[in-house]
Amino acid sequence: MKININILNELKNLVPDNNWLEQKKDIEPYLKEERGKFTGISPLLLKPSNTDQVSNIVKYCFSNNLSLVPQGGRTGLCGGAVPSNKGNEIMISLEKLNKIREIDRNGSYITAESGCILSDIQSIAKKSSRFFPLSLASEGSCTIGGNISTNAGGVNVLKYGMTRELVLGLEVVFANGKIWNGLRSIKKDNRGYSLKNLFIGAEGTLGIITACVLKLFPFPKNKETAIVALENPKKIMDFYNLSFDEYGDLINAFELNSSLGMEIVKNNIDNTKNPFNTNYPWYLIIEMSSSYSHNLKQRMNDLLIKADKKKIILNAIQAQNISQASEIWKTREFLNEAQKKEGASIKHDISIPINSIEIFIKKAVEKISNYLPGAKTLVFGHFADGNLHFNIGQPNNISKDNFIKKTKDVNNIVFELVKNMNGSFSAEHGIGQLKKNELREFSPSEEINAMKLIKESLDPKNIMNPGKII
Repeated sequence: MKININILNELKNLVPDNNWLEQKKDIEPYLKEERGKFTGISPLLLKPSNTDQVSNIVKYCFSNNLSLVPQGGRTGLCGGAVPSNKGNEIMISLEKLNKIREIDRNGSYITAESGCILSDIQSIAKKSSRFFPLSLASEGSCTIGGNISTNAGGVNVLKYGMTRELVLGLEVVFANGKIWNGLRSIKKDNRGYSLKNLFIGAEGTLGIITACVLKLFPFPKNKETAIVALENPKKIMDFYNLSFDEYGDLINAFELNSSLGMEIVKNNIDNTKNPFNTNYPWYLIIEMSSSYSHNLKQRMNDLLIKADKKKIILNAIQAQNISQASEIWKTREFLNEAQKKEGASIKHDISIPINSIEIFIKKAVEKISNYLPGAKTLVFGHFADGNLHFNIGQPNNISKDNFIKKTKDVNNIVFELVKNMNGSFSAEHGIGQLKKNELREFSPSEEINAMKLIKESLDPKNIMNPGKII
């Protein structure tokens, strides 16, 4: 059902300076998911520039039973910021809420509006000799509101936690348009239920986050990077145990790659090469960092020597400078981009207990190979926090269309294994539209029912990003 033109005009008047889009050519980029899996329809995109304007828009929509789809940097991979094809949902972009309201060096926190770009927050914190650890491949374009709404992960989760652990307080516009000011910078607050945590990871289905207070940390003065080659997942686990027994408090990254991953990066990304002269079955990037004057170079070297003497690793390269460290990280950071150039793939963002990773890889690769002979199974990810990206590449002997038709069966194979190992089929990318069925199928009914009750309580008219998650 189309929205009445008079209603659309009244909505336009709620934002100043023509901060709205309705022409097809202007609004089209906001209607698509990054990978092209989801495309929607909307008659209007609003760009409020402060929280009061967001509140006025939501109040109007609540009174007129209009659905809203909030958007940040639109870098999500699950269709959470894409409207449906009904054409009766209003999009609201938070990109103009992009001010840093406060940075407190003594309190080690920063207050930012939800449209602030992640890399800008990192840079502003650095100018105050503070460190904001959330780091993603899309950090130059993703926004902090979107990061919070999807509870983003990234490469520093091991040491600093998911986005949830980095948020001290939130400002949120509820579904009825009322503003909740929960912008507290305190680290201890035991006043009943943790309201802020309901909105972290909720993907805009319970309310719209307009600002946040984020934890900052001492800026790392030292950083040391190495890449090691390993024979099999058992040796990876051995190296993990040795590393964390020796220097667990210094390790902030422990990133896994495979021979296939190294090959496709080398073949598809310019000026990228395998750091070793020999191909190995598995690779792992380990990074230590500290805000103190630890001799990290010597400690990393000691670790690699011990691992070699114990015959845990096949080879190792310790970066001698920032440039070499950057070259090592390219082999991990460009994996997704490289795989796109290899053809279609069925991607999985899963987490499982670390001590189950070895058996999971063995069983999952075996089951996928039996079901889909010739499939190119790419395994990589944040090993030390149990988060694997388990991606199935298109076999050479079937068409793209026939391969994509097998997505549900492939997902069931992978997710059933994950469930049996007490893991999660969605580690850090959220649910959106992409994983709604899996959420229902692979989650306990008690969890789903509780989520529905929360949704009904906070959004009784179901106007906040309908059709996402629940």
